[in-house]
Amino acid sequence: MSIPKLHVAVLMGGWSSERPVSLMSGEGVAKALEARGHRVTRVDMGRDVAQVLSAAAPDVVFNALHGTPGEDGTVQGMMDLLGLTYTHSGLTTSAIAIDKELTKQFLVPHGIPMPGGRIVKSAQLHEADPLPRPYVLKPAAEGSSVGVAIVTGTGNYGNPIAREAQGPWQHFDELMAEPFIRGLELTTAVMGDRALCVTELKPKTGFYDFDAKYTDGLTEHVCPAQIPDEIAEKCKELALRAHQILGCKGTSRSDFRWDDEKGLDGLYLLEINTQPGMTPLSLVPEQARYLGMDYETLVEAIIEEALKDAGKL
Repeated sequence: MSIPKLHVAVLMGGWSSERPVSLMSGEGVAKALEARGHRVTRVDMGRDVAQVLSAAAPDVVFNALHGTPGEDGTVQGMMDLLGLTYTHSGLTTSAIAIDKELTKQFLVPHGIPMPGGRIVKSAQLHEADPLPRPYVLKPAAEGSSVGVAIVTGTGNYGNPIAREAQGPWQHFDELMAEPFIRGLELTTAVMGDRALCVTELKPKTGFYDFDAKYTDGLTEHVCPAQIPDEIAEKCKELALRAHQILGCKGTSRSDFRWDDEKGLDGLYLLEINTQPGMTPLSLVPEQARYLGMDYETLVEAIIEEALKDAGKL
C-alpha cells in the first residue's frame, strides 16, 4: 500500500546525551520524506514541544528522538494527550524498554535468555566489586552504549574501582552490573511483524560503545553476519518475540552477545531499542537495504504502520 501525501512533523534533537545522533536521524528522515513529496516540519524538541506540535497540527509525527525523554515514554505520553499519531512504540512499552532492569523482568519469564545482573549504587563500586571480574557496568536507562564500562582484572580502573577513574560511575548514581559475555556482538532489527536479518559488529578497537557506533570507520558491520544458520534464526526469533512481548511498534533493534564456544546456550539478548537510529551508519536502514528496501521506502513503511495502528489507513 502506498501512503497519501502527508504533513509529517519530524521530532528530533532534544536534550539527551544522544542529541547529535537524533539530529542526524531526524534530518535523514526529513530529507527522505521530502524526496517522496511529503510536507515536512522539522521540530528540534525544546521545552515548548507541546505548543510547537499543536501549532504544526501534522498528520503524523515521526519520532526520531533517542534517549530520555523521547524514548522513555515521556514524549509518548505528551503526544497521547495531544491526540497525535506518532511512529514507534507507545508510552508503556517505551518506559519498560528504556529500563534495563524492567526489561529483564518482563522478558526473562517468557524464556528470553538475558545476562544476570543487578542494580548497584555507584558509590559502592569504590569499596568492592559487585560481581566477579570481568563484568559490565552501564546506566540503567540510557541507550546507544552511553556510559558503558567493561571492568577486567587487568584494566586501568583500579581494584576496587578508583574514584578518579573515568567511567559511568562519575555520571550516574546507579548502574546495572552484568557478567561480561565473551564472543560476538550481534544485532537484529524488527519491522512490524518481521525480523530482518543479523549483523555482526566488529569494533576496530575496544568494544561497541557510543563512539564506535556513530563514528565512520570505527566499526565494521558484517551484514549478514557470518554465523551458523541456527544462531541467526535464533537471533531473529528472540528479537521478534521480545518486540511482541513488549508491544513494540514500528521498528526495534535487539542487541545480543554470542559466546561462540557454547552454541545456542551462549546466546544472550542484552537489550531492546525502541527508537533505533536512522543515521547513515545505523543498523536498521542497513539491514532493510540488504533485504531490498531503500531508505525512503523504510521511512514510509514506518509511517504507514503508525497510520494503520491509529485506524487512519
